[in-house]
Amino acid sequence: MEKKITDENLTSMSEYIRKTWDLPDTDIKSYSGLTLAYIGDAIYDLIIRTYVVESGNAPVNKLHKQVVKMVQASAQAGLYHNIKHMLTEEELAIYKRGRNAKSVTKAKNADIVEYRTATGLEALIGYLYLTGQISRMMELLHPIIKS
Repeated sequence: MEKKITDENLTSMSEYIRKTWDLPDTDIKSYSGLTLAYIGDAIYDLIIRTYVVESGNAPVNKLHKQVVKMVQASAQAGLYHNIKHMLTEEELAIYKRGRNAKSVTKAKNADIVEYRTATGLEALIGYLYLTGQISRMMELLHPIIKS
């Protein structure tokens, strides 16, 4: 018999996913900076797309153009520079793990400094998501939404 998962005791979507498919709890600190950035990129994109869609119905092409401006590496690097003074020591360490990770790819429309800064930010977003710190994640993302 399949077990039923309810929202009552779950604090985040990642926890809900782990419980639904009976995935093991993993020490998030053991994940590489690039792994955190990988999930952080997807979460960041989902948040921005949700914001744009919920801001008003529009043709998909127009929605896409709005999203691209907000998710490109230069925008993410700009966001980091706006929020770096807000980061805790732990958050700064996570950011640096992502920023300093050696990636085999590079952004199409960004220089290496912007790309690495964006990767660090994505690692931080991934870490906050996986640890269920959604309100903190939203607090840090607020400046890019309201710019």
